[in-house]
Amino acid sequence: MAKETTQVVDIDYAENAVPRTERRSFLTMFMIMLGFTFFSASMWVGQQLADGLDLPGFIGALIVGGAILALYTGLLGYVGAKTGLSLDLLARKAFGTKGSYLPSAMISFTQIGWFGVGIAMFAIPVANELLGGSKAAEWILVIVAGICMTASAYFGIKSLTVVSYIAVPCVAILGTVAMILAVKRGDMTLVQQFAKSSGSLTVISGAGLVVGSFVSGGTATPNFSRFAKDGKAGVITTVIAFFIGNSLMFFMGGISSIYVGGNDIFEVMLNLNLFYLAVLVLGLNIWTTNDNALYSAGLGLANIFGQKKKPMVLISGIFGTLASVWLYWNFCSWLNILNCTLPPCGIILVLSYFLNKKDYENTEVKTVVNWYAVIGVVIGAVVANILHWGVASLNGMAVATVCYLIGHFTQKKA
Repeated sequence: MAKETTQVVDIDYAENAVPRTERRSFLTMFMIMLGFTFFSASMWVGQQLADGLDLPGFIGALIVGGAILALYTGLLGYVGAKTGLSLDLLARKAFGTKGSYLPSAMISFTQIGWFGVGIAMFAIPVANELLGGSKAAEWILVIVAGICMTASAYFGIKSLTVVSYIAVPCVAILGTVAMILAVKRGDMTLVQQFAKSSGSLTVISGAGLVVGSFVSGGTATPNFSRFAKDGKAGVITTVIAFFIGNSLMFFMGGISSIYVGGNDIFEVMLNLNLFYLAVLVLGLNIWTTNDNALYSAGLGLANIFGQKKKPMVLISGIFGTLASVWLYWNFCSWLNILNCTLPPCGIILVLSYFLNKKDYENTEVKTVVNWYAVIGVVIGAVVANILHWGVASLNGMAVATVCYLIGHFTQKKA
C-alpha cells in the first residue's frame, strides 16, 4: 500500500497569489493594518509638528499629509487585494524577474532597519527606568524582545493577526486615556499651548514629515492587503489605518508632549506615573509594527535568494536584533534617503497593474529586467533627495511616473 504524502501549504503564499478561500475578514484586515501603523516613531513626528506649528497648522499638516499617505497606500492596498500578490510578486511583474531584486532589497533593508530600531526603542528606555540603565539588562531585553517579535513574524499572517487583535485595542484605549490625562494636567487650552510653538514649520513641510514618517513602510502594504476579501476592503482598511490610525499616533505624541513632556507614549505615561502600563503599551505598540516589518523583509529576501520565507525571517530577525542598538543610534540618519527611494517603487507597482491588468491573471513573468522601471526608481530617488521643494516623496513619485510611462508607451509602439 502506497504511503500518503502530505502536501505542506504555504499559508503566507510567498510564491503565489492568495486564493479567495484564504482571504481574511474585514475586521481582521482592519486590525492588521492598524497594528502596522501604530508605531511609537510616529509620536516623535507628532512632537516635531507640535513644536513647529500652531493648532490649525498642526491639524492642516495631518490632513494634507494623511491624505497623501492614504492615497498612496490605498492604491497599493487595492492592487494587493485585487491580485492577491505580495509586493515582491508585484515587483516581478513591474520590474522583471531580476529587476524585482531592487525593490525587494530596498524594502528588506528598510524593514530590517526599522525592526532593529523598534527593539531598541523598547529595550533602552525600559532598561533605563526599570534596571538603572544596565547594559547587560539592556541586551537581555533586546534579545527577549527580538525573539518574541521574530517568532510572530516567523509563523506568518496568523500570528500577526493574533498580536494585532491584542495590541490594537490596548494601544488605542490606553494611549487615548494618557492623552486625555495629559490635557487635564494643563491649565491652558489646546490653542494656547500650540501657540507656544517655534513656528519653524509650514503646513507643507509638516505634511512632508507626516508622509515621510511611514511612506517607506507603507510601500509594503500589498504584503498584507492581499489577504483582504476584495479591492474595496483592501482600500478601506488601508486608508483608515494610514489616515486615521496614523493620525492618532501624531495626536498622542504632539498633544501629550506639549502638556507633560516626552515624545512618545512611554515618556508621557511615565510623567503621568503609569510606569507598568507604559511598558505594556510601548511593547505592544512596537511589536505590531515590528512583526509586520520583519514579515515584509522575509518575503523580500525570499524573492532575491530564491528561498522559503521562514528561514529568511529568522536571518532578518537575528541580524536586526544583534544590530538593534547600533541601528537605533545610526539608522535614522538614513531614513530620509530611504523615504525618498521607496515611493517611486510603489507608484510603479500601481502603474504597472493599471496599464497591464491582463498580465496579472497569472504569476508567470517573462521579462528579466524592465529597465524603464529601474531607471524610474533611480532617477526618482535622486530627484527626491536633491530637490528641496514641496514633499520629497511626491517629487520622487512624479519623476518615476514620467520615466515609466515613457518606457511603457515606447515599448508598445515598438
